[in-house]
Amino acid sequence: MGIRNYLIGGVSGVGKTTVCNELQRRGYHAIHGDRELAYQGDPETGTPTDGFKPEHHIWHVDKVIALVANQDEAVTFFCGGLRNFPKFIDLFDGVFVLEVDLETCLRRIDERVALDPTDWGGRPEEREISARLHQTKEGIPKNGIIIDATAPIDHVVDEIIRQSEENKHQRQ
Repeated sequence: MGIRNYLIGGVSGVGKTTVCNELQRRGYHAIHGDRELAYQGDPETGTPTDGFKPEHHIWHVDKVIALVANQDEAVTFFCGGLRNFPKFIDLFDGVFVLEVDLETCLRRIDERVALDPTDWGGRPEEREISARLHQTKEGIPKNGIIIDATAPIDHVVDEIIRQSEENKHQRQ
């Protein structure tokens, strides 16, 4: 979708959806990967699976490849969590990893679940998984630019935009 494409990831509760909403509000092309690209499947084969397991939260590889190939936008931000990013991470011009402390992460999950009890993190076992993933960083790209997502949303998005602009100038 963009001449330049960036992945914005992180564990549950770091603010990926909020960042995506703010980028869209500011007029940037941003894709809610968890809503538009995600499904439950085997991270290696892409074969759909039943039930919900965090390790099976993946994106449609063919859709990501097609979106990256389309250069109608100057920049596109792909926001969300996914386990099969190694299948297409090299297509992105950069990766941003949102990080918060565990207390903030769990508080945000609680706030989200209060609005929608069916959302991820509402059950004790989901909360435990979220805490484990927060500590292990399992399923998170290792070489991304770390963004402190405890800052106010305006500052978080300003930093992502600044870093993506720097990346653009470094590549020219």
